[in-house]
Formats: sequence, structure tokens, C-alpha cells
Amino acid sequence: MNGIIHQCSHPNDEDVHFRISEEKIFADIFHYLEVLFRIIKPRKVFFMAVDGVAPRAKMNQQRGRRFRSAKEAEEKIKKALEKGEVLPTEARFDSNCITPGTDFMARLQEQLKYFVHNKLSTDKAWQGVNVYLSGHETPGEGEHKIMEFIRSETTKPGHNPNTRHCLYGLDADLIMLGLTSHEPNFSLLREEVRFGGKKSQKRITAPEETTFHLLHLSLMREYIDYEFSELRKKISFEYDLERIIDDWVLMGFLVGNDFIPHLPHLHINHDALPLLYRTYISVLPSLGGYLNENGHLNLANFEKYLEKLSDFDREHFSEVFVDLKWFESKVGNKYLNEAAGLAAEEAGAKDMKKSKVNISKGAEEDGEDDDMFETEFRQYKRTYYMTKMGVEVVSDEFLAGQARCYVEGIQWILHYYYHGVQSWSWYYPHHYAPFLSDVRNVSSLTLTFDLGKPFMPFEQLLGVLPSASKDLLPQCYQHLMTSPGSPIVEYYPQDFKTDLNGKQQEWEAVVLIPFIDEKRLLAAMEPYSHKLAPSEKARNRHTECAVYCFDKELDYAYDSPLPQLFPNIVHCHVRYDHVAHKIDRGALYFCGFPTLQHIRHKFYKKKSGVMVFQQSSRGENMILEILASQEMVEDVAALVLGKSLFVSWPHLMEARVVAVSDGETKFSLDEPSGSQMLYLGNTPPPAEVTHLTDKEQKEWVKEVQGLSEHFSKRKGIVINETDVVVYAQLLTGRKYVIGQNGKVHLEKQFAKQVLPYPYQTIVKDIKAFDSSLARFKTLEELFPPGTFVFMVGNPYYGAMGDVQDSSDVISEGRVRVVFSVPCEPQLDALIQNQHKYSVKYSPGYVLASRLGITSYLVSRFSGSIFIGRGSKKNPHGEQKANVGLNLKFNKKNEEVPGYTKRTEKEWLYSAAVGELLAEYLERYSELFDFVARNSHDDVFYEDDIWPGEDENGAEKVQEIQGWLKNHPVSSSSRASCDLQILDAGIVEMIEEELEKTKAKKMNKKVRVTVKPHLLFRPLEQQHGVVPDPDAEYHLFDRVVNVRESFSVPLGLRGTIIGIKGAEREAEVLYEVLFDEEFAGGLTVRCSPGRGYRLPPSALINLSHGNRKEQGSHKLTAIVKPQPSSSSHLTHKSQLGGLNHSPRSPFIPTQVTVFIFLQASTEFEELIANLKISKDPEPPTEPKNQSGEPLSPQSFAMKGTLVLKEMLKIDSSGPSSSAPDFTGGPDSASPNDQQQSKRRSSKKLGTALCPIRSRISLVRFQVVLFFSLTVCQVKLSNGLLVHGPQCQSETEAKEKAALFALQRLNSLGSFPLPPPIFPGVQQMRPLAPHPSMFGQPAGLSHIIYFLLNPVLLMQMFFTFTLDLMLCLHRWSSDAATRLRTSSLGDAVSPPGPAVLWRNFPWSTGPCAISSQRIPQPVCSLTGENFIIMLS
Repeated sequence: MNGIIHQCSHPNDEDVHFRISEEKIFADIFHYLEVLFRIIKPRKVFFMAVDGVAPRAKMNQQRGRRFRSAKEAEEKIKKALEKGEVLPTEARFDSNCITPGTDFMARLQEQLKYFVHNKLSTDKAWQGVNVYLSGHETPGEGEHKIMEFIRSETTKPGHNPNTRHCLYGLDADLIMLGLTSHEPNFSLLREEVRFGGKKSQKRITAPEETTFHLLHLSLMREYIDYEFSELRKKISFEYDLERIIDDWVLMGFLVGNDFIPHLPHLHINHDALPLLYRTYISVLPSLGGYLNENGHLNLANFEKYLEKLSDFDREHFSEVFVDLKWFESKVGNKYLNEAAGLAAEEAGAKDMKKSKVNISKGAEEDGEDDDMFETEFRQYKRTYYMTKMGVEVVSDEFLAGQARCYVEGIQWILHYYYHGVQSWSWYYPHHYAPFLSDVRNVSSLTLTFDLGKPFMPFEQLLGVLPSASKDLLPQCYQHLMTSPGSPIVEYYPQDFKTDLNGKQQEWEAVVLIPFIDEKRLLAAMEPYSHKLAPSEKARNRHTECAVYCFDKELDYAYDSPLPQLFPNIVHCHVRYDHVAHKIDRGALYFCGFPTLQHIRHKFYKKKSGVMVFQQSSRGENMILEILASQEMVEDVAALVLGKSLFVSWPHLMEARVVAVSDGETKFSLDEPSGSQMLYLGNTPPPAEVTHLTDKEQKEWVKEVQGLSEHFSKRKGIVINETDVVVYAQLLTGRKYVIGQNGKVHLEKQFAKQVLPYPYQTIVKDIKAFDSSLARFKTLEELFPPGTFVFMVGNPYYGAMGDVQDSSDVISEGRVRVVFSVPCEPQLDALIQNQHKYSVKYSPGYVLASRLGITSYLVSRFSGSIFIGRGSKKNPHGEQKANVGLNLKFNKKNEEVPGYTKRTEKEWLYSAAVGELLAEYLERYSELFDFVARNSHDDVFYEDDIWPGEDENGAEKVQEIQGWLKNHPVSSSSRASCDLQILDAGIVEMIEEELEKTKAKKMNKKVRVTVKPHLLFRPLEQQHGVVPDPDAEYHLFDRVVNVRESFSVPLGLRGTIIGIKGAEREAEVLYEVLFDEEFAGGLTVRCSPGRGYRLPPSALINLSHGNRKEQGSHKLTAIVKPQPSSSSHLTHKSQLGGLNHSPRSPFIPTQVTVFIFLQASTEFEELIANLKISKDPEPPTEPKNQSGEPLSPQSFAMKGTLVLKEMLKIDSSGPSSSAPDFTGGPDSASPNDQQQSKRRSSKKLGTALCPIRSRISLVRFQVVLFFSLTVCQVKLSNGLLVHGPQCQSETEAKEKAALFALQRLNSLGSFPLPPPIFPGVQQMRPLAPHPSMFGQPAGLSHIIYFLLNPVLLMQMFFTFTLDLMLCLHRWSSDAATRLRTSSLGDAVSPPGPAVLWRNFPWSTGPCAISSQRIPQPVCSLTGENFIIMLS
């Protein structure tokens, strides 16, 4: 629980301006607990444990941590004030108040009691569970109180050894605790840990936005078994995995934990754990038994193990011995390691002289016969003890005491983990541990502990809090921390030192503060205890753990501690009370608790770079290699096709096989679409056999390679050669289905999405435990009166209803329901005008031209710019500072909404980025100049950028970082580029429309009898099941929440404002703006508390129902949700949604026609006045009369021809044919096109000539869906304009064209900057040039020009496979720079690095940028290129 409390109360300690109310903290804690409950779904027990008074051994670590946090907070506030920052007047939240006995914890305890009573009384999901609440008044750490409960449960008669446990928490010690239980089905739930990133980066606090991970101890047990499996053949006694695990836990204590420090130089990040394991494997065969005997140290075996391990001390010293001798020769001080040397220098000359005398005497006493190395080694260790522990003489008695103390600590910890607290008062009395080689002669020790009793809460507060947090104490004790006359004032130093002691992170450092003397502390408190107020005395006590359960017989009122925030419970139904097994390894598989059984494999350790915490592991990995077996695809199809099995070993998930393939032949189920049938028994399912084409075979090979890489790099599993791939649908849940006889039963539901799995990784013929037993048998039981249901048929699709008495119609297979049908907002006008409220984005070269810099600088500064210390020739360390804007993340595929947007080809930027870059450029222009001159460098250096003697590069970097940190952009949140979103401006307009609808208050009630299969009842057993699998989701769709017992109230309606794609259908998330604010709601570009992210299983799409019922004419394209991992993701015909990133996770159902059209805002009026025929008119001979109707095809063709003629581009000859519009009814013959080329509309030509400086590119795309046709127009700035659904293709094009033309004014094309060199003459039109290459009739080529009336001209060329357009030589001194527009905005930087090639038709050279050219420059690939002429 303490992790949740900290997360909800102070999510970002770096922000000194952060303030939060206590009410908000309590509400967030409640919400977090609800989310965890829903994730875990407990069946019997939900145990909430808050840290109580800890054992004294833990209090020393708590004391150091609280002193450090108080000091860090004070330093952060001081720095902020020095910078002139104005801090809020309210007091900041002191995290030290999360300590037993404080006022805050007492109030929290009352709130948690209320929370438990409320959930048990009102939430059905909680009512079958016993809820344990062990608060701060119950002594002990939270996790250890839970383990004490588990131990007590396992000793009860009748305990089920297959009980499943899930423990939540971030502490790594939970791994040890879970393993000490020896429970086979144990998992740990924790938030995802992300390393790296900036400290100032906003931490995620909402549990819905947090990625949770399960650590399966069942798997870890088997990996430990593999780690030490070679011992099976080496030891003479029985190999027992449970004892091996006990010893593994013991070895983990040697690298340090919360109770004892780590042994010198034994660090996890320096491969300490592999060393411990190797030593154990080498020593155990000679011991005759194990080290840890159920929590009791076998001292004789442990001493032998440490003796062998102590070789590490000598090996480590030998590595540094040479360095120490060199250090000695330089400074004149002998036998000092780095840490000791620093400490000795600080001690001063007098102490150094004293140390030398002691060392010399020690060398003489130790015997003159020792070799030089041993002598040096002993002196080296003694210096460690003198400098670290402050002793003057390192005697044998001192070392014996150190050894006893350390072994005593190991034994206390083992007792604590296996049996509970054995002594409340024991603690390790040193900040540092002894050398391994000095822990000897311990086998004869007798280790006993005095149990004692735990501190009272106020005693612990005085024992762990610093004086900065004295206000958390009762008033009568506060002076003991600060008064000079206090007998314990020396225990509360205002300043103190820390020592990393070989660690890397500051939080790992040793806090060098004095240990408190328990007797002195209690004696100092005694004279003032009588001054405690009654409320304070009530807080200073110990209580027992409480258990709560639902009892429907009870009915009483429960008052809320905060009635203004949480309502009183009118009807409370809660009853309140105080409160070595054998593992069954049967063949039963418990879903969610994976095992390495079921598939034959071998294992070995190897450095394979398995991905762990977003980076490749550096050490050895335990690799599993599946043993190869030859399988024929025909045999596999007969075994698994149409059947249920388990995939994705070892994390097995049930799935239904729909196809198998060996790369040449594919066996597929021949069944209707949407079938969920399992073919049981020996009856073969209906199947069809197809032979893969060459292209499909290549795709199959790539698919297999991807699967192999995923298993290898992500799971550390080598699957070897894959002969057969199984295609299966994952189980999503179970749904109640009504049979023919009126009976109901649970039926498995499988996803529509089909995923591939290597056949050798699937598991079949195992029995799995199924906890989803049917609760209902008849319609009467499934739909009793008073039950809430939702309609999934028309009319009233998605309406929420209340089941009425249906006894008179239930026999006819019907249910009587009263539906509530609220008034829905009208969003059509907003959809049509959404462009007015959207953020406008433009390519990098547009921003660059406005700012007068290169697009390369726009690209670099909008991402990351790393500056190192020193100079390039003489760098100072590896530390680098990032001074980029961090607005785009290519590797993580993330963008910052409102600032950046990623398309398939490039990054786009908003005007806000331009303003930010302009300010950056004005402040630090020298940085921009330097980056431009050194564009090929990845890292830049302070002294190179600011080389002047009066310039301080480090201060400049800090100044830039401070400016960026204080800028609002630093708090902007990232979003996946695969996320379709509506901008905040549009969301605000939706909220306004919702408020107008609320004012109407036009809800109606309807009473109907319904067939039960058209009703959806929210049930916990049906979580994961999509209510209507045929529903299609788009932005602006209206939805209703059908998930019960979640944060969003049941039946609350909302609007989709974002769609996040995923690899699996079930993981797609929809961002919803709900009509009302609710507790636990998120702020997703909307008003606080109204947003939430939900999966498709939680929603019914109201708009989908309307489309089904009426054949809607909404301005939305019809798409089917597809996973973002689809191979069609980058297909040019990809259909996007409205106003979102073109990198959509969805693909069109069918793309039939591409039409390219030219238009411009200047002649928008002309086009609007043109009549567009309703009947398709062949563009065989376009006419000049302005009054005659023009079809879209004719208009497009005429515009192209006139543009060519205007620019003097000769397209004559047999090689140049007019565009072929993919064979539609409006396409013209080559002869007709040749005739139409020689003609042009006079009116159209007149309109085009004066506006040649601004011509935008738009694209038609037509999608057929059932009998309707939808057309979308893609503008050059990436915005998609959708037309309505129409009965014919021609009508769809005409209406979409009108919609697009109506919006051109507001959208516009990208303006170009004024001329840089006004004196240079405007360029002349290109002279005609004969065609160089022929082109067969029917192939299209269309040329687009973006012309500036001054000097700059950009041409868009569409190349075909056998066409290259030749350019007339402009002048003898002009160079043509060619660069691709399909490589994002990483265009060629300024500089002389160019590659020269001669075109066959040009006598002058062509300068081609050498940066990021992925293919031969002159190859004809169908990509778009930009030609810049100057």
C-alpha cells in the first residue's frame, strides 16, 4: 500500500511548484485500489497492508532515507528561489508524513475503512471476497504482514496447495518473499520500470495510463532449477529444488538489502550474482548439505561457502594492486584504495601520519614470512576499516566482532523472511560490512535473539524523522529535535555526508548519520508523554488486523469521514471481525501461472542480448532451445485445425486454430465469416487447400523470421527452424448464449484477428483449470427483474434498459425491458467544419523558410541535441546534456500533439514549433550556427560552441536547459504516432454541443419485449467479450460504457476523440470524452474528469447502430479496425480517419480508384461555379464552353493539360498519354486523350496563369463498402476530407470534390516566404524540350509545380517504371540539387559534401546530396522527388 500512497501524493519530487490537496490524495488512492482490484480479480481474499512500525533493523534504513529526502527537498527549494521562481504559498506535501503515527496516516486509515465498507456494500465484484485491512497501527512492514497471513493460511487443515497468489508492489524483496513461501502459483504485479529519460519528465500517475507487468514466480522457480541443474550429477545427497531456492534467497542477501550493507566491491551491476552462483556450484558438492535449512543457517556450510567466496577479495585486490602502487608513488601514501585515499586526504596531515604508524606496526606484527602480496592485501583492508569505520587499531577482536555481527545479521534476516520478526530491537550497528575474507571462524557461534517489543508509533517517529519534519510530531516532543539542551539533539544533524561506496545512483548512497540509542531515546521522551492530547494518545497505539466481508442480512448506515467528497453509505452490509505443505504438481494447468513444462527443450547460458527494461542485457542469459521435430503440414492440419489449444509458450493462452501453412500450402477452415465453432471429436472440419503464390511464399518467410526474432530477443527462446505456422484466434472471454430449448450456457468467444504462431511453440492435449463456471442456467436467472441490460439491435441500439417482470413472455423466448433513450447531440455540422478548430501542421521546409534556416536545423532542434563536456578533441567524460525540444521520437514512434505530427513520409510541425524555434534562435543563435556548420556530428561540445575565454560553456548549457524546463512545452505529453486524435479545439466544441443537448432534457422511456440474444448484460464473467463484434469505430462516434464496476459509470455516454491501435484487437484503446464528469475520470484534451481510455469490450457504438438502421450520410469513411502491425500499414492506399495522423492503425476495406486533381484557393470561386454533371461523362472531347458541365475526371485532365501548356512542357508524341483513371467508366481512349491535349479551356487557362505560385495537390480515394461508395480527398497538407456515402462512384466523387473545394479557403496551401534576393530577376518559363523516353499508352504521368514568382521553384514529379522527364539546362552557372521528399525532413544539410554525376542530356554537373540516399539516384522507383532550380 505504501507504494500507492507515495505515487498518489507526490508523483514528481522534481517539481517544487507541485501542490495537492489531501482530498485529492484520498480519491486517487481509492481509484488506484479499484483499478488493481479489477486487474487482479481476486476470488477469495483482498489484503491491503499499510506499513506499521517496523523492526529496529529496518528503522535505520528508513531514517537515512527520510533524512536524505528532506535535504533534497530543501536544496530544490533553495535553487528555485535563487532563480527567482515564485513558489505557491500553500505548504508542500511532506512525504515523511507517510510514517506510522502521523495525523495524515490516522486520517488515511479512516478513509480506507470507509472505502472498504463502500465497495463491499455497493460493488457486486467485491461482495464475494474477504477484505483484510492491516493499517499503520498494526506493527510490521506491509509485505511481511501479508506473508505472515499466507503462512498462517498454509498451516490450516484443508488448505488447497494450488491456491493462487498475486502480490502487488515495487520492492524487489517481494521476489524473495514470494519464493520463501514455496507456493507454486505465485505472481508479482508491478508498474513498468523505465530507465533513462529526464528527471523533469512527468511521471504517470493515472493507473489507466500505466503499463503493469506480472512477474511469474512459477517460471522463475524453473529458471533457478536450470541455473543449478548441473548439481544433480555432482552432489552426493538428494537434489531438492525447494532447498536450492532457499539457498538462492540466502545468496541474494549477500549483495545487501534494507537491513545490512553489501559486502565490499560485491555489486549486482558488477556481475556479483553470477559470481555467487558459480561459487555455490563449485562448493556445494563438498558440503554434504545445504546452506539455508528453512530459515536457519547451517553455520559450518556457510563458513565454507564464504571461505571459497573470499577468493574474490584477493582477485579484486590483485586487479587494483598495480594502480595502488602507482598512486602510492604519486602521493606518498601507502595502501590506499580510491575511497580510502580521498577520505585520508580529507582527514588532514596529523591523521595521515597516525595512520601510517599504525599500518607499519601492523605489518611488523603480522609476520615477516608473509609474501609481499598478502602483506599489501592486509594493509589494504585495514585502511578500509580505519577510513570507513573510524577505528584506529584493526585488531583480531575487532574483526571477530565484525564477523559475528555480519553473520548474526544474515540469520536475523532469514528468520524475518521465513518465520517473522525474531527480535524487534536488533539492528546492524555499522554503515559498512566487513571483507569476505574476514568473516571466518563463525561455525561455532551460538546465535540467539531477544524478541522484545515494537516501538510505539511516536517512538518510531522520533527515531526516523529529521528535524525538518518535526511538525509531524506531537507538539510536546518537537523540541527534542532542535533544542540545544535536548539529550538526543545530536541524533538530528542539520548537515550530513553521504557515501556512494561503489554504487552508481545517489539514492543508493550510505547516509552517514548516527544510530539512535534506544534507551536514551525512550528516556528523553518519558518526561513529556503526559502532555499528549487525547487524540494524540489514540494515535499512539497498536491494533490488530481487521477483516471485512459482505453480509446481506446486515443493513445499517455508515457515516463518511469526508461527506463533502464521499457520500454517506445509507445501506451498509459489511460484517467486521479481528483477526509445511506439499506441492501438487499434477497435469492441471492454471491459466495465468505459466510453466516451462509441456514442451521438450534444453537450456544453457549465453550472452544473447535479450531485451530487458527496453535495452539489451549485457550479461549472460538463460536460453531455452526448443528441440527440433519434423512435422508435415497435412498431419498438423488434421490434428489442430478447428480445435482449441494453447499458444505463445511459456505464457500459454488459449486460441482457436483457423489455418496452418508450411510456406507452400495452406489449409484453412471453410466456414462462414464470424464463425466461433470448435470442431470436437474425430469429425474433420470443413477445410480448403490453397497453394501460395511466389509473393505469398516470400511473405511467409519474412513472417517466420519475425517470429523467430521475437522469441529470441524478447523471450530468450530459440525456436530453431519453423516448418509449420499455425494461424489462430485468441480467446477473448466467455459469453452467455441462449440455446434452442431456452437454456443458457457459457460459450467461448474468440477474437476476429488471426495471429501466426510457430507450431513447435504450441501446446495441446492439456487440461486447464477453468474458473469461469456458469452461474446461470435459464433465461429467468440471466434476466431477473431489476437487471440492467443494453440493446444490441435496432431500434434503440445501445440504449440502457431495466428488465421488468417477464413471466408472461419468457416462455415465448422474450424479455420485457424499459429502455431510457436520451437526446443525442448533433455533431454533423462540427464534423463538416472541423478544420476550423484543428491545429495546422506543415512540413519542416516551410518552417525553415519562415525562420530563414535550413530544414535540417528544424529537424535536429525539434528532436534531441546532445552537448558534451569539453571539446571534441578533448572530451571531459561521457556526460551529455540534451538541449533539443524533444518534440518527436522516431524510435519510440511518439509525437507531441499540438506541436508535431508524423506522416508516412515526414514530420509535420505546428505554428507553435515555429514560435518556439524563433525564440530559441533569437536567444542562442550561436548554437544554431555551430550545428549547421557541423551537421554530420551526433554530439557537439561546449568548448567548441563557446570557445571564447570569457564564455562558460557549462553555464550556457545550464541556462538553455533551465529555459527549456520552464517553458510550457516541457510539460507537454507524448502520444503514439499510431494514435488518431481530435485536437483540443474540436474537443472543446464537442463539449459545447453536449451542453446544448443537456439543456433540452428530452429523454424518453420506451417499454418493449425483446428477443434475449439482442440484449447484452454486463457481467464480470463476460469481461473481454465485445458486445457487438461487427461494430466499426471512427472519430466523433457516440458510444456508451457497458462495463460494470469500473471507474466510468455504467450507461454513461460519450464521444470518441482518439483511437490507439495495437498489435492485438483486444488491446486497441478508444479515448472517450464522456457527457458527464465522474470520479476517476482523466483529462484527455478535455475538461478535467471527463476523459477515459477504454477497450472495445467496454463499449457499444451508438453511431454504428444509427448507420445500420438509417444508412447514415455522415462525413466519415467506413473502415474496419485492424491491428497496427499489419503489413499494409505503409500502403499508399491507406485510408485515414478524420483529422488525425496519417499513420493510422487501420486499413481500408477496398480501394478501387485513384484520381489526381489540381486545385487552388485563387480559382476556388471559378471551380465552385462550374457545373459538375451527375452522369459520368467520358472526357473524350472536353469542350470550351464555360456553361457546359464538367465531370471531375474531365476537370482534372483539363487542368493538367492547361498547366503543362502554360509551363511549356511538351507532352506530344506517342509516349505521352493522358492520365488513366484505372479503367473506370470515365476513362478515355488514347486517341481521345491525344485530341484533348491539343485543346484547353480558355477560361480555365486564364484562371490558372496568374496564380501559378500557389497550386495545392489533392488526391481522390474511393472506398466501396457493401452497396455504398465513399470518397475521400487528401490535401497536400495531409488533411483528409470525406464525402458522404453515395449509391454510385461518380456521385461520391462529385460530392467529395465539392466538400474539398469548400474547405480550400480555410485550409490553404503552404505559403512560401518572400524573396531572399529581391534583385534577382524572376525565372523564365521552361522552354519546350523533346521527349527522351517513350511510354506505352495507358501509363500515367502527371506533373505538379509549386512556383514562387521570385526565385524559388519546387516541382513534384511522379515517376513511372519506364519514364524519366528531362530538364532543359537552365544556364551554365546554375546547379540542380535533387533530393527526395520521401525521407522525412532529414534533408541534406548545408556543406560541400556532394556527389557529382552527369546526366546524359546535360553538359553541366548535377549536385546530388550524399546524405541518406538509399538507392541509385537515377533509378525509376515511383517515388516523388523535388527539383530545386536556382
